[in-house]
Amino acid sequence: MNKHIRTMALAVSALLGAALLSGCNDVSTELKAPTYKTNIKEDETRISAFKAEFPEQYASYQKNNESEVMTEYKGSIAYHKNDNVDPLPKGFKHAQPYLKNLWLGYPFMYEYNETRGHTHAIEDFVNIDRLNRYGADGKGKMPATCWNCKTPKMMNWVKQYGDEFWSKDVNEFRGKDKIDGMDETIGCANCHDPRTMELRLYSEPLKDWLKRSNQDWNKLSRNEKRTLVCAQCHVEYYFTHKDNGPALRPVFPWDNGKNPEDMYQYYKGHGAKGADGKPGPFADFVHAASKVPIIKMQHPDYETFQDGPHGAAGVSCADCHMQYQRMDGKKVSSHWMTSPMKDKEMRACRQCHADKTPEYLRERVIYTQQKTFAQLLKAEAMSVKAHEAVRLANSYTGDRAPNYDELMTEAREMVRKGQLFWDYVSAENSVGFHNPAKSLDTLMTSMECSQKAVDLAGQATNYGIAPALAGDIEKIVPPILEMSRKLQQDPEFLQKNPWTKLLPVLPKAEQVWDGQERLNSGK
Repeated sequence: MNKHIRTMALAVSALLGAALLSGCNDVSTELKAPTYKTNIKEDETRISAFKAEFPEQYASYQKNNESEVMTEYKGSIAYHKNDNVDPLPKGFKHAQPYLKNLWLGYPFMYEYNETRGHTHAIEDFVNIDRLNRYGADGKGKMPATCWNCKTPKMMNWVKQYGDEFWSKDVNEFRGKDKIDGMDETIGCANCHDPRTMELRLYSEPLKDWLKRSNQDWNKLSRNEKRTLVCAQCHVEYYFTHKDNGPALRPVFPWDNGKNPEDMYQYYKGHGAKGADGKPGPFADFVHAASKVPIIKMQHPDYETFQDGPHGAAGVSCADCHMQYQRMDGKKVSSHWMTSPMKDKEMRACRQCHADKTPEYLRERVIYTQQKTFAQLLKAEAMSVKAHEAVRLANSYTGDRAPNYDELMTEAREMVRKGQLFWDYVSAENSVGFHNPAKSLDTLMTSMECSQKAVDLAGQATNYGIAPALAGDIEKIVPPILEMSRKLQQDPEFLQKNPWTKLLPVLPKAEQVWDGQERLNSGK
């Protein structure tokens, strides 16, 4: 090669190098979604209205009606999660026996079921005993806020009523004349703008959070949105106390962070204002046995996931739970929003873990869940023991420690914190898999707090309550396996358990609601 040619080659190489480098800088890894201009109305909330233009997505969405398949720890059968009041699905053995005990005095103690697919959201909601099927007047005694994550009609109701909507009675919107239980359940309009099919923000509490955190939905990446549309509902939230804003408006308690300690600190305020004009501790209910103000955690799936192995790596919820598939020669996101564990081939997982067998991946998931669930049950029982220790100490008439009041104040706070940390994991839907380290650490903290509550209550009574707490907690305080609003009308039934004895007997009342059907006037 002569000097001239060599010089030309070097020049070409340099140009190519520059082009390649500039090309690298220009490459975008941002997911590009197809753009649409549909014929669907802007305020459309019916799922069926999307069928004609998006038949493949609609067909896969209908798979959410499946209600028979269980994974090892989760599934689609709406069984009672606490135990065998109704037999658990065949082969399913992972019940939490103390759920009703820990929610004693709160409507959650009546009925708490495993969730089914999104298609069943309204159906299962209106058939739950928490909504007061047996109340004398048929009112739910719960706010309309409870509809927030059940239907896209929320957008229309909020437009119509403003912030007055939240404090309306939940059953005001229950009838068939108000909402179509199957066609207006969680569906297309919750996540997509009907006109363009762009991912959209419908949730008022998420709008509020983005504003508080100086984030603009329109400037977020599509991948971020593919997780946040799920985080509109799969999160912890609470209903605003009237002293701190619009009564019963839903709020995400993330101002201090998304971890359980952050939320625990947040909830030290935001309750009713005290004599000093400052908000006191927030509480969802006061436990009927210990009299401790308790936070009921909801389902902090997003908070658990976002700093776990997959969330931190930039994996979105949709990557695992709405995997791509080929339908009629098209690449389509599956709208069967379900566990990857239901697929024998574990294809959602193997999109990234292609070097692993389905068997290996499944075993890794189950291993994590087994370890988490074992600790969950221990934390659950420990929390019950803490409530019982404080209950006994509250009424203890023997020799008390000189600083009894101070010790008991701290004991009650440890009960509250211990239950919040247990519930953070219990209410989350992955049984630890979304974030194994956080889940186990949270449960460890829960047990530490509950044990500290027991120790403090013991100190406060100069250990006078110790004999009553000795032995197996399941014998001291048996799990409440059966409870309902109707059963609370039966004084004889309430005598069967030392804790149900503490509940007031409700006045006799016939069943008023059967799903969306009102059976009588309630008068």
